[in-house]
Amino acid sequence: MITIGQLAGYVGVSIKAIRVYHDKELLPEPDRDASGYRRYGASDVIDLIKIRTLAEAGVPLARIRDLRSATEEELQQALREIDDELTARIRGLRATQGRLRRLSAGQLAPVPAEVAAHLEHLADWGFTPRWVELQRDLWILVFATYPNHAITLFHDQAASLADPALRQLFLDYDHAHDLDPDDPRIDDLARRIVEATRTRYGSEEPPHLDADSDIPALVQRTINASSPAWQRLDALIRGL
Repeated sequence: MITIGQLAGYVGVSIKAIRVYHDKELLPEPDRDASGYRRYGASDVIDLIKIRTLAEAGVPLARIRDLRSATEEELQQALREIDDELTARIRGLRATQGRLRRLSAGQLAPVPAEVAAHLEHLADWGFTPRWVELQRDLWILVFATYPNHAITLFHDQAASLADPALRQLFLDYDHAHDLDPDDPRIDDLARRIVEATRTRYGSEEPPHLDADSDIPALVQRTINASSPAWQRLDALIRGL
C-alpha cells in the first residue's frame, strides 16, 4: 500500500489532481489507516493511469467518470469516438496552421489558389485596384459562407471574363464607378448587361445561391454602397 504522494509520483500527476479526481468521483477515496494516512493499492494506480491518459487526450472529466462503469464494449466504442474527435481536432489545427502560414506569407485572402490567381489577372486586363480589392473581399465572403456553391459561381464569372466582349462589360461596370448617376452611359450599360445576360443564359437561370440566402443581397448592397452610379445601375438592371 502506498501514500497519495507516492501514487502521484508513480503516475506522474500532482497530489492536487488526485484530490480533484476524488472530488469528481473519478477515483475512489480510500479510508485512512490507523496512522491517519490514506493508502492506495495497485488497482488505484491502474485506475489513475487510465484517468490521466484520458484527461491528457482532452476527454472531459464528467465523461471519464461515466466510462469508469462502462462495459468493455462501451469503453471501446467511447475510445473510438474519442479517437475520431481527436482526428477532427488535429485536422482543424492543421487547417489553422495552414491559414497562419498563408497569413505570414502575406496571402490574406482565404480563397482557392485558382481564385487568387484569377484576381491577380484582373489588373492585367485593366481593372482598377478598387475593383480587384472589392472582388477579393466578395469572394472571401462567398467562399466562407457557401464553400460548396462558391466554386461554381466563380467558374461562371471566370468564363465570362474569358470572353472579350463580356469582359468589356465588366470593365465598363468598374469604370462607371465615378460617373454621375444620371449619366446616360449608365442607362446604356444597364441595357447591354441585360442583353448579354439573356444571350448567354437564354431561358435558364444563371448560377446562384440558395433562394433563401441573404448573401447575394449583402454582396449587392456592398457594391452599391461604394458608388451612387453602381446603385442606379443595379436598379436599372433589375427593372429591365
